[in-house]
Amino acid sequence: MDASVRKIVEEAAASMSYERPSRDEAEAAVGVLLRWIGEDPTREGLIDTPRRVVKAYEEIFGGYGQEPADILTRTFDEVAGYDEMVLVRDIDFISHCEHHMVPIIGKAHVAYQPDGRVLGLSKIARVVDIYARRLQTQEAMTEQVAAVIDAALTPKGVAVMIEAEHMCMSMRGIRTKGSSTVTSSFFGSFKNDRSEQARFLSMLK
Repeated sequence: MDASVRKIVEEAAASMSYERPSRDEAEAAVGVLLRWIGEDPTREGLIDTPRRVVKAYEEIFGGYGQEPADILTRTFDEVAGYDEMVLVRDIDFISHCEHHMVPIIGKAHVAYQPDGRVLGLSKIARVVDIYARRLQTQEAMTEQVAAVIDAALTPKGVAVMIEAEHMCMSMRGIRTKGSSTVTSSFFGSFKNDRSEQARFLSMLK
């Protein structure tokens, strides 16, 4: 297993090495937050809010219950000798900042150069979605997507670019609406050959 992927797996395991609260405890925590902001959880409009929030969190943070590497176990060898770049761009995602738990809204662009095997295209989008449905930093998510594809497929190279707007900047603090953050990660041929990086970037335009 690649060292960077091993680190990702170990960190994920460490983050789950505690007793998970019950649903009732989670709903009670939402009630505490409602009281803390100055609301009355017993008023009509908020009676079911704790239950709804916990149910929504199950979907929004569903990535913790899935292992991205498992999505990539099936590959295809019959590629008729194709060894050029495969690019899936404009993969929409919504994640949440691990610092403030507010949305990160963006697009991911993922490319790889096959070395005898290819992935089903939907699998790439699924990997992005799984990592997005966890508390994240954009930098970590970019590296995670690239590392898991590199480890599972062992292609000639992997390139990932993520462009996103962070609501922790738009909704609070400096409140800079519309600004975007761009991060990238390159493995193999994309890291070692600047012309391949340039070709990847030109295909995003």
